[in-house]
Amino acid sequence: MKTATVWIQSLQLQPHPEGGWFKEVYRSEEQIPQHGLPHRFTDKRSIATAIYFMLEANEISVFHRIKSDETWHFYNGEPLELHVIDPKGNYQKLMLGLYPEQGIMPQVTIPHGCWFAARSLGAYTLVGCTVAPGFDFHDFEMAERNYLTNEFPQHTELILQFTKTP
Repeated sequence: MKTATVWIQSLQLQPHPEGGWFKEVYRSEEQIPQHGLPHRFTDKRSIATAIYFMLEANEISVFHRIKSDETWHFYNGEPLELHVIDPKGNYQKLMLGLYPEQGIMPQVTIPHGCWFAARSLGAYTLVGCTVAPGFDFHDFEMAERNYLTNEFPQHTELILQFTKTP
């Protein structure tokens, strides 16, 4: 099995603001005009985007949310756990990997507007993320710890693990 360092170098991954490593590998040339999108979007968007994303051991992807649905695809390494809190406060843990008989699926989708965070269960996890309508950093919101714990006090312990200290 390749090491995280080999993947970072060979795929030319860069640090991601939410934690981990990434590289955008696809952005559709065609765009959806703002009037063709739901009202939560303030401008046109690419039809779809895709990135490589990797978390190493002891790294986390902190709670964040985007305005689009995001599908995660497992590529290599150990399974990944995704923690999802929907806008009503319902929690779901999704497992990404190649053990469907254990509920660890090769592909999962996070609906738009949900807060989500992730952690590798081993030395590293390499995944792909596809976003439609396409990702734009204007649609990206990193969770503020106090806001999230006030909004969802029933998930305080989890939120403390997956947010940066204020």
